[in-house]
Amino acid sequence: IPTVFVVTPTFKRFVQKAELTQVSNALKGVQSLHWIIVEDSDHKSELVKNLASRSGLNFTHLNYKTPLFLRRQKGEFRRFKPRGVYQRNLAIQWIRDNVNHRETPGVVYFADDDNTYDSELFEKMRWINGVGVWPVAFTGAARWAGPVCRDGRVVDFHANWGLFRPFPIDMAGFAINIRKLIVDHPRAEFKALQKPGMLESSLLTQITKKGELETLADDCKKVLVWHTRTETPRDSIRGERKLAKDGHQSDPDIET
Repeated sequence: IPTVFVVTPTFKRFVQKAELTQVSNALKGVQSLHWIIVEDSDHKSELVKNLASRSGLNFTHLNYKTPLFLRRQKGEFRRFKPRGVYQRNLAIQWIRDNVNHRETPGVVYFADDDNTYDSELFEKMRWINGVGVWPVAFTGAARWAGPVCRDGRVVDFHANWGLFRPFPIDMAGFAINIRKLIVDHPRAEFKALQKPGMLESSLLTQITKKGELETLADDCKKVLVWHTRTETPRDSIRGERKLAKDGHQSDPDIET
């Protein structure tokens, strides 16, 4: 059966392990799946290496540090400098360099580590021939965002902003047959310098058109992925600093 290549960019933060654990749990039990984890770092961390190794999944662990000009500064609006651009592009290049699309047919899906996934989604996407799409819940101020479908065709898009975009869909709302990236469009990639909200469209406009999109998830009527970003436990982290100041720091060897 076709392989699902799941690309997860990640970066160091207090909730990183918790969120990656949630992703790995969703992937367990899915047949013919390859998890590509790409750290935004100068080196591969032991935390991510250990988590991936313990998951039992077939995985590849990569790293690439985002250039300084694209790193988000404290308080900077997140849409102006989207994370994960170089990390996703590195994963695409890894697939081109290491996967024979005839021997290992499949699809690539960009699964950020701050989402919640129903494993049914991965089973549905593996049969995509070109680019498949579906709705994503809790996007922006909307209950859901993504394609509006009828009889297997995309007839419109629903979003609370940015309907001017060529593809007003979320990163978690599409998957691509690897043949599209390896053979048909071997130079297609995400473009770093884009207007806010245009990252998805920067890739999709290179490889497909609205009329070619394949509809999944019961003709786009079923939600199988949600934005559920974990809140950083600020109070407990401040408490940890106070404990350290008082000479009662917790054991730093306990990985959280």
